[in-house]
Amino acid sequence: MENHQPVAATNLTDNGTVLVIGGTGKTGSRVAERLVSRGIPVRLGSRRGHPAFDWHDVSTWGAALDRVDKAYVTYYPDLAFPGVSDVIAAFAKEAANHGVRKLVLLSGRGEEGALASEESVKVSGTDWTIVRCNWFNQNFSESFFLGPVLDGVISIPAGNAVEPFVDADDIADVAVAALTEPGHDGRVYELSGPRLLGFHDIAREISAASGRDVVYHPVTAEEYEVILAKEGLPRDFVDLFTLILDGRNASLTDGVQQALGREPKDFREFAREAAATGIWQAHAGTSPSMGLSAN
Repeated sequence: MENHQPVAATNLTDNGTVLVIGGTGKTGSRVAERLVSRGIPVRLGSRRGHPAFDWHDVSTWGAALDRVDKAYVTYYPDLAFPGVSDVIAAFAKEAANHGVRKLVLLSGRGEEGALASEESVKVSGTDWTIVRCNWFNQNFSESFFLGPVLDGVISIPAGNAVEPFVDADDIADVAVAALTEPGHDGRVYELSGPRLLGFHDIAREISAASGRDVVYHPVTAEEYEVILAKEGLPRDFVDLFTLILDGRNASLTDGVQQALGREPKDFREFAREAAATGIWQAHAGTSPSMGLSAN
């Protein structure tokens, strides 16, 4: 589902190795690329990795954690799903038992279900940094809503909700800083972009950048449940979207500025960069299925 692959990532097991769980995902691939460019050994935590890592197969965790120094932790499909906090708690304990010195957790802003996972990391015995964020800009170019954008209609039960969309490159920069620089231990960074945008705004920005006609069509939760069923995706996303689109995240934060000392990337700049790659120029009928991933 993800088409963004890290370049020249290694599976070395030196003392400084960083395990990047979700290393082929939207943020994980970027974290891996940045670490490799700094000469830091990276182990990709995925079912196709060597050794393989599978959240649903505890027997794979030990080999993936062996001689790992730090880890970037993402969970598919979302930390807020029922039972996930127990999985994260077990993993954090396993990581500490294997001598992992630090965990950097990608968490969900405004998600009560994610807080228990955060607490599990905080009490694991390792150093930690929490990176909280919600809607990614790249949801519209690297799965999630790429298919709907290519079809010209973004349908979601969001009404007139506004969100501070954040860029995956900013998330990766914060995560890498937390993994490689002093001063980030014990910090919770809530990230956002520089503007609050509704989905009508998003559709207009993508249309302007791509030269295509893209519109936002709000649907009810019941209608969206039917859309998810057609895609073979769990109904839990209806509950999640209803939860996080109730206005709780309709505010800007300064997490990017705190962690990096610079302003976050605006959606308009992201849209121009994405359009320049040609990702939004596929012919109608060739769009991929809606792959939901928060990595």
